[in-house]
Amino acid sequence: MSIVEQAREGDILVLTINNPPVNAFSPGVPEGLHAGLDAAEADGDVRAVVIIGGGRTFIAGADIKTFDLPREQAPDLRGFITRLDAFSKPTVAAIHGTALGGGLEVALACTYRVATADARLGLPEVKLGVLPGAGGTQRLPRVVGAQKALEMMLSGSPVKATEARTLGLVDEVVDGDLRASAVEFARAHADARPLPRISGRGVEGASPKLFAAARAGLGKTHKGQYSPGLIVDLAEMAAAKPFAEGWDAEARLFMQAKDSPQSRALRHVFFAEREAGKVRGLGKDTPVGDVRRVGIIGAGTMGGGIAMNFLNVGLPVTIVETAQDALDRGLATIRRNYENSAKKGRLTGDDVEKRMGLLTPTLDMGALADADLIIEAVFENMDVKKDIFTRLDAVAKPGAILASNTSTLNVNEIAAVTARPEQVIGLHFFSPANVMKLLEIVRADKTSDTVLATSLAVARKIGKVGVVVGVCDGFVGNRMVHRYGDEARKLVEEGADPQAVDAAMHALGLPMGPFEMSDMAGLDIGYAIRQHQAKERGEPKPDGWLDRIVETGRKGQKTGGGIYDYGDDRRPRPNAEMGQLIADYRAEKGLTPREIGQDEITKRLAYSLVNEGAQILEEGIAQRAGDIDVIYLYGYGFPAYRGGPMGYASEQGLGNVAADLERYGQTPAPLLRRLADEGQTFAAYDRETAKG
Repeated sequence: MSIVEQAREGDILVLTINNPPVNAFSPGVPEGLHAGLDAAEADGDVRAVVIIGGGRTFIAGADIKTFDLPREQAPDLRGFITRLDAFSKPTVAAIHGTALGGGLEVALACTYRVATADARLGLPEVKLGVLPGAGGTQRLPRVVGAQKALEMMLSGSPVKATEARTLGLVDEVVDGDLRASAVEFARAHADARPLPRISGRGVEGASPKLFAAARAGLGKTHKGQYSPGLIVDLAEMAAAKPFAEGWDAEARLFMQAKDSPQSRALRHVFFAEREAGKVRGLGKDTPVGDVRRVGIIGAGTMGGGIAMNFLNVGLPVTIVETAQDALDRGLATIRRNYENSAKKGRLTGDDVEKRMGLLTPTLDMGALADADLIIEAVFENMDVKKDIFTRLDAVAKPGAILASNTSTLNVNEIAAVTARPEQVIGLHFFSPANVMKLLEIVRADKTSDTVLATSLAVARKIGKVGVVVGVCDGFVGNRMVHRYGDEARKLVEEGADPQAVDAAMHALGLPMGPFEMSDMAGLDIGYAIRQHQAKERGEPKPDGWLDRIVETGRKGQKTGGGIYDYGDDRRPRPNAEMGQLIADYRAEKGLTPREIGQDEITKRLAYSLVNEGAQILEEGIAQRAGDIDVIYLYGYGFPAYRGGPMGYASEQGLGNVAADLERYGQTPAPLLRRLADEGQTFAAYDRETAKG
């Protein structure tokens, strides 16, 4: 089958793109489409052309893998669109599935567009740190108006065909056979002259105030990002300048954005997220279990949030507690969360009742006997977890998956108390569990392939980004954040104010700094972990300045104060007494404070994450550096436009990272040192290990 198939339907030529899985505009597609237009031009009996996608979609966009090709090797989307816009006969884009990015730009260059009701159309380039580069910034405002075009391009979110029809983006929404309907539409409009070309229209709803407001809003919606400002500039140019001028400017600014560190980072993230779901040793033939009923042990903040994920997708949940008052509080919190969503219009009252109706509360662990997946979500205490899994082993049916929501503890040790360690896995949800997208899937030594594959499938079903990790203290995310927290504490001991440390991370693009994050999570959690680790190692009781803050009774936001004070708005405010506590601690320990600049703070904190990540990689706890980046994007708010900590380090140059670590008293991990010496990146390491 040709990559672009030509077929005559009487006086209409149909060009079908066959480039699975999503008909990306990659090498071969423009050549096939040009050949089709050649054939239509040469044949006087052809009155119009229909362009349609084979398989499940129209054109889902340009092939991102071609972004780094030399220009002469990359598919010439702009060249094809120039020809399409000037073509002498009517052209109809027949859209099903998605018309995204370059796919929508092709459709916009056609004379007409028809679509199925469930089709979606959009320009998501901003999510890759670029902008629509084949006429999208110039044509979309001419079709839907300046305000809607800005909304679509800056959000990157698609619109459904029914809305697109209202906007004038689609000429007709069709029922039944799309191809037959498109051919009929083309025949009905074959004699229209002059051809209605979008490039000849003006832009409605444009005003200086609109574009000024759009620019002002970028500080909130796209803080620190490069391409959104260019999109606003080009949309304004579409309104004020001839099409040809905007078309030329778009090409130039697209290349600037594409070659920026931010776009490289976002493209890295795009591929890293897709790779994260691919686990070595699991194939398409790995059996996947059927999870129809879920059990949750613990109705606290985590247990309730975890339960909501399953209720949201229609899976019945049995939730177990040890005391009726704790169970009642948990149910009330779940209901309150749903009712708050209903007040905001995200759910109906019926939706709330339907979800609550799927929830069975009980004090009897025996009620979990028919569950296919049971998730323990109690506090971080190994003895308690072992007791629960011993009891679960006696209650759960054969084949049931037994999962712990532990954030730090050894899943192998938990699995060992059962007679079925192959059925035990860690499912580390992040708080709030009903909101955060990350799910660390902790593969224990004896976890079966089927349990792992089923857990990945469950993550997808409940809308989580599942990343498989190995067993160690803190797994990937928390192990790295513990090292990050250690470095943050050292910075304060050496003279930095907590506010300056947090501000450096804000400047890097993180929503919270390490101390704001600690206050939000609860200082007592880190305190308990440090106490436990010291006890396990036979070391003296920890006595850092953070430990002393906790011992004053300040545990963070939940007590109204920790490192910072908090009011009803939960904004952190410096506390003079805590500042004095830190100063007294330094004096007692003989530490002379020095002035520490933001550059040093940023490097020491970011590179401490990178260094620990490199150690994790070498130990095989994470399968690839990209997995670590995905964990930090979705679990800890590391900005995607920085590429995650490992992608960020590669962009800075691993040689520079290693040198800065040494300058600030840290020893580069062996893997980091090797890659730095070889002039390599973590992405190169991922490719290297993928071959092995």
